[in-house]
Amino acid sequence: MSILIKNLNKIYPNGNHALKDINLEIPTGMFGLLGPNGAGKSTLMRILVALMEPSSGEVNICGYDLRKHRKEVRSILGYLPQDFRFFAKYKTYEFLDYAARLSGMHNNKQRKQAVDSMLESVGLFDVRERYANKLSGGMKRRLGIAQALIHHPKVIIVDEPTTGLDPEERIRFRNLLSEVSENDVTIILSTHIVGDISSTCKHMALMNRGQVSFYGSPEDMLKRAEGKVWRIKVNSDELHEIDKKYPVIATIPSGTGWEVQVVAEQIEEYQAESYPPNLEHAYVYYMENQLNLWTND
Repeated sequence: MSILIKNLNKIYPNGNHALKDINLEIPTGMFGLLGPNGAGKSTLMRILVALMEPSSGEVNICGYDLRKHRKEVRSILGYLPQDFRFFAKYKTYEFLDYAARLSGMHNNKQRKQAVDSMLESVGLFDVRERYANKLSGGMKRRLGIAQALIHHPKVIIVDEPTTGLDPEERIRFRNLLSEVSENDVTIILSTHIVGDISSTCKHMALMNRGQVSFYGSPEDMLKRAEGKVWRIKVNSDELHEIDKKYPVIATIPSGTGWEVQVVAEQIEEYQAESYPPNLEHAYVYYMENQLNLWTND
């Protein structure tokens, strides 16, 4: 295993138990960490990149004990936090050159070659003279992942990487991460966007309220929702009734009425037909039925 986490806990000074006995084995390749906001994902990420001390537990990254070998762990890590910031005074290539120097690249010629190659890889070579804080949202995220990759880390951790990106940039970003993961690299993708997981990850974990509620593959989670997703055709009045009774995944206009997709053990009051689930259906079903988190106003 690339990363082994045992009985990990984090309790903040205010008493908030952010992580509760986390146990995870994370292999090489793309690993998805899914969960709602406030589930504890970001706390776990900050511990893994040695920015925060756990209250108790063990973390082993590529053979290094995180408590004993923080410097060694940091040298093999790449990190893209959710709130990544750029220095206003740096142009795009200058910022990446600065990140390369911080990572230990001191040979000027080798560093320049590495910077140019990385800018080409992430599609930013043509805007290398533009100030980093003037890039578009998608370009900023690409520059963010470039600084995480510049020193060829063994483990890359990205926290909510596609939030705020348009669909084209989101797909491009996911494809870039997938390509990197093929080189015997571990990439942890922490997100609340289900599509980011289903498109890229072979293994995943679902976190909620500081605990790991599910561990397996996206296919394993899909199996949990087989026979639990329904398509119902209703009129406008029935639509409001259904919304109060069931978790509604999609609402599509259909003639004079609506076609609604819901997750439930069974549907009795309406004429419904079974519908093949995707990972979003499975996520909602699991949260509603396994964790009893769905509430109707």
